[in-house]
Parts: sequence; structure tokens; C-alpha cells
Amino acid sequence: MDARANPEGPLPPLWHYGETEHDPISTKTLGFWLYMLSDALIFAGLFAAYAVLDQNMNMADGPTAAQVVHPVAAFWQTLAVLSSVLAYSLATVALKTGNRARVLLGIVVAIVFGGLFIALEIGDFVSLFAMGATPDRSGFLSAFFVLVASHGLHMMFGILWMLVLIPQIIRSGFNTAVVTRLLNLRLFWQFQASVWVCVYVFVYLKGTMP
Repeated sequence: MDARANPEGPLPPLWHYGETEHDPISTKTLGFWLYMLSDALIFAGLFAAYAVLDQNMNMADGPTAAQVVHPVAAFWQTLAVLSSVLAYSLATVALKTGNRARVLLGIVVAIVFGGLFIALEIGDFVSLFAMGATPDRSGFLSAFFVLVASHGLHMMFGILWMLVLIPQIIRSGFNTAVVTRLLNLRLFWQFQASVWVCVYVFVYLKGTMP
């Protein structure tokens, strides 16, 4: 398999039926899947900790979940995440035809929506700190901030990854290394959207229930 492409022309297929040559993209993607599994275990632990600490005995006379979470505000964050994933997915669709301009456009749009998500989350944290809802206030708030902030840090890393990829695409086109990074980032970005949907349902929607 040869993932190299003429920058001015379409990409060749990344895989052929019956191909026996070593496939470096699939090998590195498999390794990235293993990393994603470890990341999934981390988030599973954070969700478990939140479930245990989301109890009245862990509030320490501090704000309750209903006072901290705002599902309507978090809904806009959800739209931002899903829009970012959609934009990046369209960029990887354009990758199949080797259209560099559309790939770059999709990545830039994904960065914009990802940045909007981060801005909304930071604004939410600032308002919580202003009302005295800080991580050291109670066990519940510690679990809440660690879970939500951990996802936010992953989003920041994904945005940084995209920013690094842009000059690589402009300079090198779609060689094997660049295509591998683009495909692995798609896995990472879609996983972050999946985690956020779980956060939205498990933390923000469940937090408003009596």
C-alpha cells in the first residue's frame, strides 16, 4: 500500500483487496486504538468516582448538583462539540479525493467549534467559582470538576493537534505520516464527542432530576 499522493491530484486508494505489502497506517492506527482503550478506562474511572460522590452525604453543605449543572447552557456546548466532529469528519471525506483545500477548511471549522466549546466551558467554570462552587468545597464538586475538566483538557489537546497538522498538510501534502495523523485524530475527536454526550446525560441532565 502506498499512501503517498500527488498534491495536485487525487489520493490513491489507501487499501487494495489482496494487498500483501506492509501497511504502516493500519499498524499505527491499531496502536492508537490501544491508547484510546486506556483513555476510555480513565474516563470510566472518573464516571465511577462521580457516581459515588454524587450523593447528599458528599455535598458538605455546599451547592448541590441541581445548583451547579445547567443543562441548557451545556446543550450549546454539546452542539459545539458535535459540529466540530461533523466538520472534521467532512475533512476526512475530502481526504479520500485528495482535496487539500476542503481538508484544511474542515479542520479550521472544527477548530473554531472546538474553541467555542472550550470558551463556553471556561465561562461556566468562572461562574461556578464566583458563586463559591470550587473543587475543594465538597467531594461532589471535586468529582464534577475533575471529570468535566479532564474532558476539556482532551479537547484542548485535540485542537492543538489540528493546529500542528495544518502546516504539515500545507508543506507535505498527504504523505503516509500526515494521513496517519489525520485518521488517528478522527478517532480521538469522535471519542471526545462520545465522552461529552455521556457527560451531558450523566452529569447535566441527571443532575437536574429530583
